[in-house]
Amino acid sequence: MSFFISDAMAQVEGGAGPADPFLGLLFPIGLIIILYFLMIRPQIKRQKEHKALVDGLSKGDEVVTMGGVAGRIVDIGDNFAQLEVADGVTIKIRRPSVEAVLPKGSLKEL
Repeated sequence: MSFFISDAMAQVEGGAGPADPFLGLLFPIGLIIILYFLMIRPQIKRQKEHKALVDGLSKGDEVVTMGGVAGRIVDIGDNFAQLEVADGVTIKIRRPSVEAVLPKGSLKEL
């Protein structure tokens, strides 16, 4: 009696093996396909939408950053933008940190 292999699980010589060796790969391949459609594909779609939003920023847009700061863009560069958060108060932010573009006039309601 071996302590490492159970007698019930030991393979009998000349016993019935799997009918198709690729049948064992069906489950992992199915999991990868499900993972792609439920997680990877939607994330890629969100990344493309965010990149289009960041590329479409222009001077005068009212935006909200990922940190929750709302303001109007007064100057924009390749990597950074200056955001006016109050009268005469500007901060410098990274362009990719913009989460949403607000409709014009939204800041006056706040």
